[in-house]
Amino acid sequence: MDVEQKREKRLKRNEESLRELWDNVKRTNIRIIGVPEGEEREKGTEKIFQEIIAKNVPHMGKEPLTQIQEAQQVLYKINPRRNTPRHIIIKLTRTKDKEKILKAAREKKQVTYKGTPIKLSADFSAETLKARREWHDTLNSDERKNLQPRLLYPARLSFRFEGKIKSFTDKQKLREFSNTKPALQQILKELL
Repeated sequence: MDVEQKREKRLKRNEESLRELWDNVKRTNIRIIGVPEGEEREKGTEKIFQEIIAKNVPHMGKEPLTQIQEAQQVLYKINPRRNTPRHIIIKLTRTKDKEKILKAAREKKQVTYKGTPIKLSADFSAETLKARREWHDTLNSDERKNLQPRLLYPARLSFRFEGKIKSFTDKQKLREFSNTKPALQQILKELL
Protein backbone atom coordinates (compact mmCIF):
# COMPACT_ATOMS: atom_id res chain seq x y z
CA MET A 1 0.00 0.00 0.00
CA ASP A 2 1.52 3.31 -0.98
CA VAL A 3 1.43 6.52 1.07
CA GLU A 4 -1.52 7.99 -0.84
CA GLN A 5 -3.67 4.89 -0.28
CA LYS A 6 -2.83 4.89 3.43
CA ARG A 7 -3.76 8.56 3.67
CA GLU A 8 -7.08 7.95 1.87
CA LYS A 9 -7.87 5.02 4.15
CA ARG A 10 -7.03 7.05 7.27
CA LEU A 11 -9.13 9.97 6.01
CA LYS A 12 -12.11 7.69 5.38
CA ARG A 13 -11.74 6.11 8.82
CA ASN A 14 -11.61 9.57 10.44
CA GLU A 15 -14.71 10.70 8.53
CA GLU A 16 -16.59 7.59 9.67
CA SER A 17 -15.49 8.18 13.28
CA LEU A 18 -16.68 11.78 13.10
CA ARG A 19 -20.02 10.68 11.63
CA GLU A 20 -20.46 8.07 14.36
CA LEU A 21 -19.62 10.64 17.04
CA TRP A 22 -22.11 13.12 15.58
CA ASP A 23 -24.83 10.45 15.37
CA ASN A 24 -24.06 9.47 18.95
CA VAL A 25 -24.60 13.08 20.06
CA LYS A 26 -27.94 13.07 18.21
CA ARG A 27 -29.05 9.61 19.42
CA THR A 28 -31.76 11.00 21.72
CA ASN A 29 -33.12 13.49 19.16
CA ILE A 30 -36.48 13.32 17.42
CA ARG A 31 -37.05 15.38 14.28
CA ILE A 32 -40.60 16.67 13.68
CA ILE A 33 -41.31 17.53 10.06
CA GLY A 34 -44.36 19.34 8.72
CA VAL A 35 -45.64 21.50 11.59
CA PRO A 36 -47.20 24.60 10.00
CA GLU A 37 -44.96 27.66 10.05
CA GLY A 38 -45.65 30.11 12.88
CA GLU A 39 -47.07 27.57 15.34
CA GLU A 40 -43.86 27.47 17.34
CA ARG A 41 -43.98 31.23 17.93
CA GLU A 42 -47.45 31.01 19.46
CA LYS A 43 -46.96 27.95 21.65
CA GLY A 44 -43.28 27.08 21.79
CA THR A 45 -41.67 23.95 20.44
CA GLU A 46 -41.91 21.94 23.69
CA LYS A 47 -45.66 22.57 23.94
CA ILE A 48 -46.18 21.51 20.31
CA PHE A 49 -44.27 18.27 20.97
CA GLN A 50 -46.33 17.55 24.10
CA GLU A 51 -49.56 18.08 22.10
CA ILE A 52 -48.37 15.76 19.33
CA ILE A 53 -47.53 13.04 21.86
CA ALA A 54 -50.79 13.46 23.81
CA LYS A 55 -52.90 13.18 20.62
CA ASN A 56 -50.95 10.56 18.66
CA VAL A 57 -49.30 8.43 21.35
CA PRO A 58 -51.87 8.42 24.17
CA HIS A 59 -50.12 5.78 26.31
CA MET A 60 -47.00 8.01 26.34
CA GLY A 61 -49.13 11.01 27.26
CA LYS A 62 -49.77 9.47 30.70
CA GLU A 63 -46.06 9.56 31.49
CA PRO A 64 -44.60 12.97 32.33
CA LEU A 65 -42.73 14.51 29.43
CA THR A 66 -40.30 16.42 31.57
CA GLN A 67 -37.46 14.46 29.99
CA ILE A 68 -37.15 17.06 27.23
CA GLN A 69 -33.65 18.49 27.44
CA GLU A 70 -33.94 20.96 24.61
CA ALA A 71 -36.30 21.88 21.79
CA GLN A 72 -35.36 24.00 18.82
CA GLN A 73 -36.55 24.85 15.35
CA VAL A 74 -34.10 24.43 12.48
CA LEU A 75 -34.23 25.15 8.79
CA TYR A 76 -33.61 21.87 7.01
CA LYS A 77 -33.47 22.72 3.35
CA ILE A 78 -34.73 25.73 1.48
CA ASN A 79 -36.69 24.93 -1.65
CA PRO A 80 -37.58 28.17 -3.49
CA ARG A 81 -40.35 26.41 -5.46
CA ARG A 82 -42.43 25.52 -2.42
CA ASN A 83 -43.04 26.57 1.14
CA THR A 84 -40.74 24.35 3.19
CA PRO A 85 -41.62 24.25 6.89
CA ARG A 86 -38.80 24.25 9.37
CA HIS A 87 -38.02 21.10 11.25
CA ILE A 88 -38.28 20.92 15.02
CA ILE A 89 -35.59 19.00 16.89
CA ILE A 90 -36.50 17.64 20.31
CA LYS A 91 -33.63 16.41 22.48
CA LEU A 92 -34.85 13.92 25.06
CA THR A 93 -32.86 12.79 28.07
CA ARG A 94 -33.35 9.07 27.38
CA THR A 95 -32.93 7.11 24.16
CA LYS A 96 -35.57 4.66 25.40
CA ASP A 97 -38.23 7.42 25.30
CA LYS A 98 -37.25 8.33 21.75
CA GLU A 99 -37.52 4.71 20.64
CA LYS A 100 -40.95 4.28 22.27
CA ILE A 101 -42.27 7.42 20.60
CA LEU A 102 -40.91 6.51 17.15
CA LYS A 103 -42.23 2.95 17.44
CA ALA A 104 -45.70 4.23 18.36
CA ALA A 105 -45.58 6.70 15.45
CA ARG A 106 -44.66 3.88 13.02
CA GLU A 107 -47.50 1.73 14.32
CA LYS A 108 -49.99 4.56 13.95
CA LYS A 109 -48.73 5.24 10.41
CA GLN A 110 -50.40 8.70 10.16
CA VAL A 111 -49.26 11.20 12.79
CA THR A 112 -51.06 14.55 12.74
CA TYR A 113 -50.88 17.96 14.36
CA LYS A 114 -54.14 19.95 14.20
CA GLY A 115 -55.30 17.77 11.31
CA THR A 116 -52.08 18.27 9.31
CA PRO A 117 -50.02 15.14 8.60
CA ILE A 118 -46.54 15.38 10.08
CA LYS A 119 -43.59 13.03 10.35
CA LEU A 120 -41.59 12.01 13.40
CA SER A 121 -38.16 10.56 12.69
CA ALA A 122 -34.79 9.93 14.26
CA ASP A 123 -32.32 12.77 13.82
CA PHE A 124 -29.15 11.69 11.99
CA SER A 125 -26.15 13.52 10.58
CA ALA A 126 -26.34 14.54 6.92
CA GLU A 127 -23.76 11.89 6.00
CA THR A 128 -25.74 9.12 7.69
CA LEU A 129 -28.96 10.24 5.99
CA LYS A 130 -27.18 10.14 2.63
CA ALA A 131 -25.84 6.64 3.37
CA ARG A 132 -29.32 5.45 4.42
CA ARG A 133 -30.88 6.87 1.22
CA GLU A 134 -28.42 4.88 -0.89
CA TRP A 135 -29.96 1.64 0.42
CA HIS A 136 -33.59 2.57 -0.33
CA ASP A 137 -33.62 1.13 -3.86
CA THR A 138 -32.40 -2.17 -2.43
CA LEU A 139 -35.05 -2.18 0.27
CA ASN A 140 -38.00 -1.22 -1.93
CA SER A 141 -37.72 -3.70 -4.79
CA ASP A 142 -40.25 -6.54 -4.96
CA GLU A 143 -37.68 -8.98 -6.39
CA ARG A 144 -35.71 -8.85 -3.14
CA LYS A 145 -38.58 -9.74 -0.79
CA ASN A 146 -37.17 -13.26 -0.34
CA LEU A 147 -33.97 -11.66 1.03
CA GLN A 148 -35.94 -9.82 3.75
CA PRO A 149 -33.73 -6.68 3.60
CA ARG A 150 -33.56 -4.42 6.65
CA LEU A 151 -31.85 -1.12 7.29
CA LEU A 152 -29.93 -1.26 10.57
CA TYR A 153 -28.67 1.64 12.63
CA PRO A 154 -27.14 3.85 11.44
CA ALA A 155 -26.81 2.84 7.78
CA ARG A 156 -26.14 -0.88 7.37
CA LEU A 157 -28.05 -3.16 5.02
CA SER A 158 -28.89 -6.56 6.44
CA PHE A 159 -30.61 -9.48 4.70
CA ARG A 160 -31.02 -13.24 4.91
CA PHE A 161 -29.18 -15.25 2.27
CA GLU A 162 -28.68 -19.02 2.26
CA GLY A 163 -30.01 -19.22 5.81
CA LYS A 164 -27.52 -16.70 7.20
CA ILE A 165 -27.88 -13.02 7.98
CA LYS A 166 -25.44 -10.86 6.03
CA SER A 167 -24.72 -7.20 6.82
CA PHE A 168 -23.01 -4.54 4.67
CA THR A 169 -21.94 -0.96 5.34
CA ASP A 170 -21.75 0.12 1.68
CA LYS A 171 -22.54 -1.03 -1.85
CA GLN A 172 -18.89 -1.79 -2.61
CA LYS A 173 -18.78 -4.48 0.09
CA LEU A 174 -22.12 -5.86 -1.12
CA ARG A 175 -20.79 -5.93 -4.70
CA GLU A 176 -17.64 -7.80 -3.61
CA PHE A 177 -19.73 -10.37 -1.72
CA SER A 178 -22.26 -10.81 -4.54
CA ASN A 179 -19.43 -11.49 -7.01
CA THR A 180 -18.77 -14.71 -5.09
CA LYS A 181 -22.47 -15.72 -5.11
CA PRO A 182 -24.02 -15.97 -8.63
CA ALA A 183 -27.57 -16.41 -7.25
CA LEU A 184 -27.30 -13.17 -5.27
CA GLN A 185 -25.64 -11.41 -8.18
CA GLN A 186 -28.68 -12.28 -10.34
CA ILE A 187 -31.11 -10.84 -7.77
CA LEU A 188 -29.12 -7.62 -7.36
CA LYS A 189 -28.01 -7.24 -10.99
CA GLU A 190 -29.53 -3.80 -11.73
CA LEU A 191 -28.44 -2.31 -8.40
CA LEU A 192 -24.75 -3.12 -8.55
